Amino acid sequence: MVLEFATSPRSSVGLEWELALVDADSGNLRQVAPAAMEALGDDPRARFVKPEFLRNTLEVVSGVSGTVPGAVADLAAGVEVIQEVISPMRAELMGAGTHPFAHWSQQQVTDKQRYATVVDRTQVWGRQQVVYGVHVHVGVEDRAKVLPIVRSLLVYVAHLQALSASSPFWDADDTGYASMRALLFQQLPTAGLPYQFAEWSELERYVDDMLRTGVIDDFTEVRWDVRPAPHFGTIEVRICDGTSNLRELAALGALVHCLVEHLSTLLDEGRPLPVMPRWYVHENKWRAARYGLEAIIILDADGNEELVTDATDRLLDELAPVAERLGCAAELASVREILTGGASYQRQRAVASAHGGGQRGLEAVVGALVAELHAGRPLDPMRAGRRS
Repeated sequence: MVLEFATSPRSSVGLEWELALVDADSGNLRQVAPAAMEALGDDPRARFVKPEFLRNTLEVVSGVSGTVPGAVADLAAGVEVIQEVISPMRAELMGAGTHPFAHWSQQQVTDKQRYATVVDRTQVWGRQQVVYGVHVHVGVEDRAKVLPIVRSLLVYVAHLQALSASSPFWDADDTGYASMRALLFQQLPTAGLPYQFAEWSELERYVDDMLRTGVIDDFTEVRWDVRPAPHFGTIEVRICDGTSNLRELAALGALVHCLVEHLSTLLDEGRPLPVMPRWYVHENKWRAARYGLEAIIILDADGNEELVTDATDRLLDELAPVAERLGCAAELASVREILTGGASYQRQRAVASAHGGGQRGLEAVVGALVAELHAGRPLDPMRAGRRS
């Protein structure tokens, strides 16, 4: 088959943010997405809001933008209009990779055939996908660049996973992982790390095989952590856990935006792109999911290793000139705030501990996550808790 790649402006950017709907009083998940979508009506900001797999989830999506700040402004408008319609329902928005204590068996799937098919095929693993992520699209002007950039982005999967990790709790337990979402989501048959194809024809053969054998109905059902998005003409990075606030989301978006542009420039200059064997990439993803910002990651094909925070700090220096060109210098600089102040999974554990652990502690975690979404930035976990 021929897999067409749409025309897209180089390094255009789009952001997608999956958000949970929670009860304003109990903190548990609420199945009110259909009611919220109906209440949005013809408000022009509703174009930034979409239903998702579960009825406890709404996705806020930006338009195609030239800059990360422009895309973030769209997300802010989407969040604003959702909050206006769900407030009378006594519901709130919460951003994280998982909900700390809601049980997956109680969640309802959105009434859409493609979602019903996922659950029918994947059964218990499909029903357990009560997970939330952030996706970043970056435009690529030449299809020949796409697969080399995708392969090279796998070197940085651990950096993004560790920085965004926000799912330490699952089904009311501390999992011991910084990102439980990473391990849950990759259980779907076409999710997880991508194959490292060298030629576009190899990708076309893969898609043809998957279609012919009924594994997928279209390419969008290939849910890799980093994937081409041929219908948009972009590379889509999907590795990040859901974020609790726009400031950290903007930082992650800027990092991805700069990485893709940096790698594209290396290709223009005829310089080699960094790559790693598949087994190192898999190990790095696991280490980042398990240990978060304390992970020691593999840097290159030679097996050199370094603490992920040190590796990220050096990467930020390398990308600083790119961020200036792309208009996201402040957003990229905010990545260092995560390195020094801690990631969401660390704040969540601190909140739970400060409130005595158990159910009370997990309810306080939800309250803190909701408060961070309202504030638009991380908050001191020693002062965070349930909102009144």
